[in-house]
Amino acid sequence: MDEQWFIIWSAAGSVFVIIAGGMASRKIGILSEEADTSLLNLIIRVLLPCLIFSAVSRNEALREPSNVLLPPVVGFASIVLGFAVAAAVARLGHRLTGMEGARQRRTFAFCVGVYNYGFLAIPLVRLLFDDHALGVLFVHNLGVELAFWTVGVMLISGRLGPGWWRHAINPASVTIVVALGFNYTNTTEYLPGAITTAIGWLGQSAIPMSLVLIGASIADQLGADANGSRAVDGAKVAVLACGLRLFLLPLAMIMLVAMLPASIELRRVVAIQAAMPSAVFSIVMARHYGGDSATALRVVMATSLVALATIPLWIPAGLALLGVAAP
Repeated sequence: MDEQWFIIWSAAGSVFVIIAGGMASRKIGILSEEADTSLLNLIIRVLLPCLIFSAVSRNEALREPSNVLLPPVVGFASIVLGFAVAAAVARLGHRLTGMEGARQRRTFAFCVGVYNYGFLAIPLVRLLFDDHALGVLFVHNLGVELAFWTVGVMLISGRLGPGWWRHAINPASVTIVVALGFNYTNTTEYLPGAITTAIGWLGQSAIPMSLVLIGASIADQLGADANGSRAVDGAKVAVLACGLRLFLLPLAMIMLVAMLPASIELRRVVAIQAAMPSAVFSIVMARHYGGDSATALRVVMATSLVALATIPLWIPAGLALLGVAAP
Protein backbone atom coordinates (compact mmCIF):
# COMPACT_ATOMS: atom_id res chain seq x y z
CA MET A 1 0.00 0.00 0.00
CA ASP A 2 2.83 2.41 0.88
CA GLU A 3 4.46 1.77 -2.50
CA GLN A 4 1.18 2.38 -4.35
CA TRP A 5 0.61 5.61 -2.44
CA PHE A 6 4.14 6.75 -3.26
CA ILE A 7 3.60 6.11 -6.99
CA ILE A 8 0.38 8.14 -6.96
CA TRP A 9 1.90 10.93 -4.87
CA SER A 10 4.92 11.10 -7.19
CA ALA A 11 2.70 11.33 -10.27
CA ALA A 12 0.58 14.10 -8.73
CA GLY A 13 3.68 15.83 -7.42
CA SER A 14 5.34 15.91 -10.82
CA VAL A 15 2.28 17.63 -12.29
CA PHE A 16 2.35 20.35 -9.65
CA VAL A 17 6.13 20.79 -10.02
CA ILE A 18 5.64 21.66 -13.70
CA ILE A 19 2.79 24.03 -12.78
CA ALA A 20 5.11 25.70 -10.27
CA GLY A 21 7.67 26.04 -13.05
CA GLY A 22 5.07 27.84 -15.13
CA MET A 23 4.34 30.19 -12.24
CA ALA A 24 8.04 30.93 -11.84
CA SER A 25 8.42 31.49 -15.58
CA ARG A 26 5.72 34.14 -15.46
CA LYS A 27 7.06 35.84 -12.34
CA ILE A 28 10.63 36.19 -13.66
CA GLY A 29 9.50 37.24 -17.12
CA ILE A 30 10.45 34.19 -19.20
CA LEU A 31 6.84 33.60 -20.30
CA SER A 32 5.04 36.84 -21.08
CA GLU A 33 1.28 37.37 -21.11
CA GLU A 34 1.50 38.30 -24.79
CA ALA A 35 2.68 34.76 -25.56
CA ASP A 36 -0.30 33.11 -23.88
CA THR A 37 -2.70 33.34 -26.80
CA SER A 38 -0.25 31.87 -29.30
CA LEU A 39 0.78 29.13 -26.89
CA LEU A 40 -2.83 28.25 -26.09
CA ASN A 41 -3.70 28.09 -29.80
CA LEU A 42 -0.73 25.81 -30.41
CA ILE A 43 -1.81 23.49 -27.60
CA ILE A 44 -5.51 23.38 -28.52
CA ARG A 45 -5.17 23.25 -32.32
CA VAL A 46 -2.02 21.16 -32.78
CA LEU A 47 -0.47 19.48 -29.74
CA LEU A 48 -3.59 18.21 -27.96
CA PRO A 49 -5.19 16.82 -31.15
CA CYS A 50 -1.93 14.96 -31.83
CA LEU A 51 -2.00 13.46 -28.32
CA ILE A 52 -5.64 12.47 -28.76
CA PHE A 53 -5.02 10.85 -32.13
CA SER A 54 -2.08 8.88 -30.75
CA ALA A 55 -4.08 7.62 -27.77
CA VAL A 56 -7.36 6.87 -29.57
CA SER A 57 -6.50 5.71 -33.10
CA ARG A 58 -4.81 2.48 -31.95
CA ASN A 59 -6.80 1.72 -28.83
CA GLU A 60 -8.22 -1.77 -28.41
CA ALA A 61 -10.31 -0.71 -25.40
CA LEU A 62 -12.23 1.75 -27.61
CA ARG A 63 -13.28 -1.05 -29.94
CA GLU A 64 -15.66 -2.09 -27.17
CA PRO A 65 -19.01 -0.27 -27.66
CA SER A 66 -19.37 0.23 -23.90
CA ASN A 67 -16.17 2.30 -23.82
CA VAL A 68 -17.51 4.58 -26.56
CA LEU A 69 -21.11 5.02 -25.39
CA LEU A 70 -21.01 5.10 -21.59
CA PRO A 71 -18.03 7.42 -20.87
CA PRO A 72 -19.60 10.54 -22.49
CA VAL A 73 -22.82 9.92 -20.55
CA VAL A 74 -20.84 9.68 -17.31
CA GLY A 75 -18.91 12.84 -18.19
CA PHE A 76 -22.08 14.81 -18.91
CA ALA A 77 -23.84 13.53 -15.79
CA SER A 78 -20.88 14.28 -13.51
CA ILE A 79 -20.84 17.94 -14.54
CA VAL A 80 -24.60 18.42 -14.30
CA LEU A 81 -24.59 16.73 -10.88
CA GLY A 82 -21.92 19.16 -9.70
CA PHE A 83 -23.89 22.15 -10.99
CA ALA A 84 -27.09 20.98 -9.26
CA VAL A 85 -25.50 20.28 -5.87
CA ALA A 86 -23.45 23.49 -5.84
CA ALA A 87 -26.43 25.61 -6.94
CA ALA A 88 -28.56 24.14 -4.14
CA VAL A 89 -25.88 24.85 -1.52
CA ALA A 90 -25.33 28.39 -2.83
CA ARG A 91 -28.98 29.22 -2.08
CA LEU A 92 -28.64 28.52 1.64
CA GLY A 93 -28.23 32.21 2.39
CA HIS A 94 -25.51 34.78 2.99
CA ARG A 95 -24.98 33.85 6.65
CA LEU A 96 -23.86 30.33 5.70
CA THR A 97 -22.37 30.84 2.26
CA GLY A 98 -20.92 34.36 2.28
CA MET A 99 -22.56 34.98 -1.10
CA GLU A 100 -24.98 37.76 -1.99
CA GLY A 101 -26.96 37.98 -5.20
CA ALA A 102 -27.65 35.64 -8.10
CA ARG A 103 -24.41 36.58 -9.89
CA GLN A 104 -22.21 35.24 -7.12
CA ARG A 105 -24.36 32.14 -6.64
CA ARG A 106 -24.33 31.29 -10.35
CA THR A 107 -20.56 31.71 -10.53
CA PHE A 108 -20.04 29.55 -7.45
CA ALA A 109 -22.23 26.77 -8.85
CA PHE A 110 -20.48 26.86 -12.22
CA CYS A 111 -16.93 26.86 -10.85
CA VAL A 112 -17.60 24.13 -8.28
CA GLY A 113 -19.38 21.99 -10.87
CA VAL A 114 -16.58 22.05 -13.46
CA TYR A 115 -13.56 20.00 -12.40
CA ASN A 116 -10.19 20.17 -14.14
CA TYR A 117 -11.06 17.44 -16.61
CA GLY A 118 -8.29 18.07 -19.13
CA PHE A 119 -4.85 19.50 -18.53
CA LEU A 120 -4.53 18.15 -14.98
CA ALA A 121 -6.33 14.83 -15.39
CA ILE A 122 -4.59 13.85 -18.64
CA PRO A 123 -1.02 13.69 -17.26
CA LEU A 124 -2.18 11.75 -14.19
CA VAL A 125 -3.97 9.14 -16.29
CA ARG A 126 -0.97 8.88 -18.57
CA LEU A 127 1.51 8.55 -15.70
CA LEU A 128 -0.53 6.04 -13.70
CA PHE A 129 -2.19 3.89 -16.35
CA ASP A 130 -1.90 3.14 -20.07
CA ASP A 131 -3.12 4.51 -23.41
CA HIS A 132 -6.30 2.43 -23.11
CA ALA A 133 -7.40 4.51 -20.12
CA LEU A 134 -6.15 7.71 -21.75
CA GLY A 135 -8.28 7.07 -24.84
CA VAL A 136 -11.35 6.46 -22.68
CA LEU A 137 -10.59 9.72 -20.84
CA PHE A 138 -10.81 11.67 -24.09
CA VAL A 139 -14.12 10.03 -25.01
CA HIS A 140 -15.40 10.73 -21.49
CA ASN A 141 -14.49 14.38 -21.96
CA LEU A 142 -16.81 14.67 -24.96
CA GLY A 143 -19.71 14.51 -22.52
CA VAL A 144 -18.00 16.96 -20.19
CA GLU A 145 -17.52 19.45 -23.01
CA LEU A 146 -21.18 19.19 -24.03
CA ALA A 147 -22.36 19.85 -20.47
CA PHE A 148 -19.82 22.66 -20.10
CA TRP A 149 -20.95 24.60 -23.18
CA THR A 150 -24.69 24.02 -22.78
CA VAL A 151 -25.82 23.66 -19.15
CA GLY A 152 -22.72 25.48 -17.90
CA VAL A 153 -23.14 28.53 -20.12
CA MET A 154 -26.83 28.75 -19.23
CA LEU A 155 -25.96 28.55 -15.54
CA ILE A 156 -23.27 31.23 -15.41
CA SER A 157 -24.85 33.66 -17.89
CA GLY A 158 -28.53 32.94 -17.36
CA ARG A 159 -29.07 32.04 -21.01
CA LEU A 160 -27.73 29.90 -23.84
CA GLY A 161 -26.25 32.35 -26.31
CA PRO A 162 -26.23 31.94 -30.09
CA GLY A 163 -23.44 29.89 -31.59
CA TRP A 164 -22.82 27.82 -28.44
CA TRP A 165 -22.38 24.71 -30.57
CA ARG A 166 -19.24 26.17 -32.14
CA HIS A 167 -17.48 25.74 -28.80
CA ALA A 168 -18.60 22.11 -28.45
CA ILE A 169 -17.31 21.34 -31.96
CA ASN A 170 -13.66 22.11 -31.27
CA PRO A 171 -10.35 20.61 -32.47
CA ALA A 172 -10.27 18.12 -29.61
CA SER A 173 -13.81 16.80 -30.12
CA VAL A 174 -13.37 16.57 -33.90
CA THR A 175 -10.09 14.72 -33.45
CA ILE A 176 -11.72 12.24 -31.07
CA VAL A 177 -14.42 11.39 -33.62
CA VAL A 178 -11.89 11.08 -36.46
CA ALA A 179 -9.53 8.97 -34.36
CA LEU A 180 -12.37 6.68 -33.32
CA GLY A 181 -13.07 6.10 -37.01
CA PHE A 182 -9.41 5.27 -37.65
CA ASN A 183 -9.41 2.95 -34.64
CA TYR A 184 -12.61 1.12 -35.58
CA THR A 185 -11.47 0.52 -39.16
CA ASN A 186 -7.85 -0.11 -38.18
CA THR A 187 -6.84 2.47 -40.80
CA THR A 188 -3.95 3.82 -38.71
CA GLU A 189 -1.86 0.83 -39.75
CA TYR A 190 -1.79 2.20 -43.31
CA LEU A 191 -0.40 5.61 -42.36
CA PRO A 192 3.30 6.18 -43.08
CA GLY A 193 5.51 5.67 -40.05
CA ALA A 194 6.97 9.16 -40.41
CA ILE A 195 3.50 10.68 -39.95
CA THR A 196 2.50 8.61 -36.91
CA THR A 197 5.89 9.21 -35.30
CA ALA A 198 5.65 12.98 -35.84
CA ILE A 199 2.12 12.99 -34.41
CA GLY A 200 3.35 11.05 -31.40
CA TRP A 201 6.25 13.46 -30.76
CA LEU A 202 3.97 16.48 -30.98
CA GLY A 203 1.42 14.84 -28.69
CA GLN A 204 4.06 14.14 -26.04
CA SER A 205 4.72 17.87 -25.69
CA ALA A 206 1.05 18.76 -25.15
CA ILE A 207 0.97 17.99 -21.43
CA PRO A 208 4.09 19.80 -20.19
CA MET A 209 3.27 22.84 -22.34
CA SER A 210 -0.29 22.90 -20.97
CA LEU A 211 0.86 22.63 -17.37
CA VAL A 212 3.35 25.46 -17.82
CA LEU A 213 0.55 27.65 -19.19
CA ILE A 214 -1.71 26.74 -16.26
CA GLY A 215 1.06 27.78 -13.88
CA ALA A 216 1.44 31.11 -15.64
CA SER A 217 -2.32 31.73 -15.46
CA ILE A 218 -2.38 30.94 -11.74
CA ALA A 219 0.50 33.36 -11.19
CA ASP A 220 -1.58 36.09 -12.88
CA GLN A 221 -4.59 35.38 -10.69
CA LEU A 222 -2.63 35.49 -7.43
CA GLY A 223 -2.40 39.23 -7.78
CA ALA A 224 -5.97 39.75 -8.95
CA ASP A 225 -8.28 42.22 -7.26
CA ALA A 226 -10.81 40.63 -4.89
CA ASN A 227 -13.29 43.52 -5.40
CA GLY A 228 -12.98 44.55 -1.76
CA SER A 229 -15.17 41.73 -0.46
CA ARG A 230 -14.92 40.89 3.20
CA ALA A 231 -12.38 38.27 4.19
CA VAL A 232 -14.95 36.32 6.21
CA ASP A 233 -17.27 35.97 3.23
CA GLY A 234 -14.35 34.92 1.05
CA ALA A 235 -13.34 32.28 3.57
CA LYS A 236 -16.89 30.88 3.64
CA VAL A 237 -16.90 30.59 -0.15
CA ALA A 238 -13.50 28.88 -0.16
CA VAL A 239 -14.45 26.38 2.56
CA LEU A 240 -17.75 25.52 0.89
CA ALA A 241 -16.05 25.10 -2.48
CA CYS A 242 -13.45 22.72 -1.06
CA GLY A 243 -16.06 20.76 0.87
CA LEU A 244 -18.15 20.22 -2.24
CA ARG A 245 -15.56 19.91 -4.98
CA LEU A 246 -12.97 17.87 -3.08
CA PHE A 247 -15.09 15.77 -0.70
CA LEU A 248 -18.84 15.47 -1.37
CA LEU A 249 -18.86 15.49 -5.18
CA PRO A 250 -15.97 13.02 -5.59
CA LEU A 251 -17.78 10.56 -3.34
CA ALA A 252 -21.06 11.05 -5.22
CA MET A 253 -19.36 10.62 -8.59
CA ILE A 254 -17.54 7.46 -7.52
CA MET A 255 -20.62 5.87 -5.94
CA LEU A 256 -22.69 6.62 -9.04
CA VAL A 257 -20.20 4.92 -11.38
CA ALA A 258 -19.79 2.01 -8.94
CA MET A 259 -23.42 1.10 -9.67
CA LEU A 260 -22.94 1.16 -13.46
CA PRO A 261 -21.56 -1.59 -15.72
CA ALA A 262 -18.43 0.48 -16.31
CA SER A 263 -15.22 -0.96 -17.73
CA ILE A 264 -11.93 -0.99 -15.84
CA GLU A 265 -10.67 1.84 -18.05
CA LEU A 266 -13.68 4.06 -17.28
CA ARG A 267 -13.42 3.31 -13.56
CA ARG A 268 -9.78 4.38 -13.65
CA VAL A 269 -10.72 7.57 -15.44
CA VAL A 270 -13.45 8.36 -12.93
CA ALA A 271 -11.09 7.76 -10.00
CA ILE A 272 -8.82 10.46 -11.44
CA GLN A 273 -11.53 12.90 -12.50
CA ALA A 274 -13.32 12.72 -9.16
CA ALA A 275 -10.15 13.91 -7.39
CA MET A 276 -9.70 17.01 -9.56
CA PRO A 277 -10.04 20.59 -8.29
CA SER A 278 -12.11 23.24 -10.05
CA ALA A 279 -10.96 24.10 -13.57
CA VAL A 280 -8.74 27.16 -13.93
CA PHE A 281 -10.57 28.04 -17.15
CA SER A 282 -13.65 28.77 -15.02
CA ILE A 283 -12.12 32.14 -14.17
CA VAL A 284 -11.99 33.05 -17.85
CA MET A 285 -15.58 31.88 -18.31
CA ALA A 286 -16.76 33.98 -15.37
CA ARG A 287 -15.24 37.10 -16.89
CA HIS A 288 -16.55 36.40 -20.38
CA TYR A 289 -20.12 35.47 -19.42
CA GLY A 290 -20.81 38.10 -16.76
CA GLY A 291 -20.02 36.05 -13.67
CA ASP A 292 -18.28 37.25 -10.50
CA SER A 293 -14.51 37.10 -11.03
CA ALA A 294 -13.67 37.31 -7.31
CA THR A 295 -15.88 34.31 -6.50
CA ALA A 296 -14.41 32.32 -9.39
CA LEU A 297 -10.88 33.14 -8.23
CA ARG A 298 -11.59 32.05 -4.66
CA VAL A 299 -13.15 28.75 -5.74
CA VAL A 300 -10.37 27.86 -8.17
CA MET A 301 -7.45 28.90 -5.97
CA ALA A 302 -8.83 27.29 -2.80
CA THR A 303 -9.65 23.94 -4.43
CA SER A 304 -6.35 23.89 -6.36
CA LEU A 305 -4.28 24.46 -3.21
CA VAL A 306 -6.19 21.95 -1.07
CA ALA A 307 -6.06 19.43 -3.94
CA LEU A 308 -2.30 19.21 -3.43
CA ALA A 309 -3.13 17.16 -0.34
CA THR A 310 -6.38 15.48 -1.40
CA ILE A 311 -5.45 14.16 -4.88
CA PRO A 312 -2.97 11.55 -3.58
CA LEU A 313 -5.60 10.45 -1.05
CA TRP A 314 -8.65 10.36 -3.34
CA ILE A 315 -7.10 8.42 -6.22
CA PRO A 316 -6.31 5.21 -4.28
CA ALA A 317 -9.55 5.58 -2.32
CA GLY A 318 -11.53 6.00 -5.53
CA LEU A 319 -9.87 3.02 -7.18
CA ALA A 320 -10.63 0.89 -4.12
CA LEU A 321 -14.28 1.97 -3.99
CA LEU A 322 -14.61 1.24 -7.70
CA GLY A 323 -13.03 -2.20 -7.30
CA VAL A 324 -9.97 -1.43 -9.41
CA ALA A 325 -6.41 -2.32 -8.37
CA ALA A 326 -4.14 0.68 -7.73
CA PRO A 327 -1.05 1.04 -9.95
